[in-house]
Amino acid sequence: MRIGQYRTTDAESPWCGVATGDETIVNLPAAGAAAGVHIDDETTGLLSDWEWRRKAELAVEYAEETGVGVHDADAVSRAAPVTAPGKVVCVGLNYRDHAEEGDNPIPDEPVLFSKFPTSVTGPEDAVSWDPDLTEQVDYEAELVAVIGEEARRVDPEEAMDHVAGFLVGNDVSARDLQHGDGQWVRGKSLDSFAPIGPEIVTTDEVADPHDLAIWADVNGERLQESTTANLIFGIDDLVSFCSQAFTLKPGDLLFTGTPPGVGVYREPPVLLEDGDTVTIGVEGIGELTNEFAFDGA
Repeated sequence: MRIGQYRTTDAESPWCGVATGDETIVNLPAAGAAAGVHIDDETTGLLSDWEWRRKAELAVEYAEETGVGVHDADAVSRAAPVTAPGKVVCVGLNYRDHAEEGDNPIPDEPVLFSKFPTSVTGPEDAVSWDPDLTEQVDYEAELVAVIGEEARRVDPEEAMDHVAGFLVGNDVSARDLQHGDGQWVRGKSLDSFAPIGPEIVTTDEVADPHDLAIWADVNGERLQESTTANLIFGIDDLVSFCSQAFTLKPGDLLFTGTPPGVGVYREPPVLLEDGDTVTIGVEGIGELTNEFAFDGA
């Protein structure tokens, strides 16, 4: 399944839905209610529910048979597939060649940092910032794992059972703040600096998350191009590692790291400006495109 959050009008709160193969979107709460199955309006609530996959499947089956809750894909707008994660956990230096391009040592264990949940934004939203606060805004293509079942002290062998699916993410970074502060939270957590989308692709539709092409295009130019086969620490290891320290909850986001080619390390550097467009792609998961703009521009 491809699970996202959508709106039919700009004013309404987003509702969780499933994008089907025939270019339609099923409103899961509406179709579920008609079928006698309660489904929360938000994706985080859906993932927290018992037997959430089966409930979503029943709602889709009912919608396809009756037409209840079915919308044309071009008649809805996409919100962030997860709008209120409890945690946004990120992994730094998780591609060997990315660590090397910044003259960083290869880590012996995952390097974790966080982005605040208020940095999350959707696939059709602008990423914006105050140019007086930061002048070095950078892009980072990432595969994002979405937690689907609570994980606390899980072994790597069972870690993937706790993952609901995968998203495309852009770990937007204010490099002057990141490097100037001596720690990364502020530079990584400006409002809108964690665009995700377009939908959550559930794990059953991803044959091997460690063998997916990943790329970033800035204004149409390919600047990052790699594969998740180059991850130093796989998703199973990352989920297990995180869970030893803190509980992962349904809807939590795990940004798994970026490959080489980020703007700050290019010669000359390629840093984002008002009016730029960045597209992040992950094979089989989708593409995420955002406009970049100064606040108030």
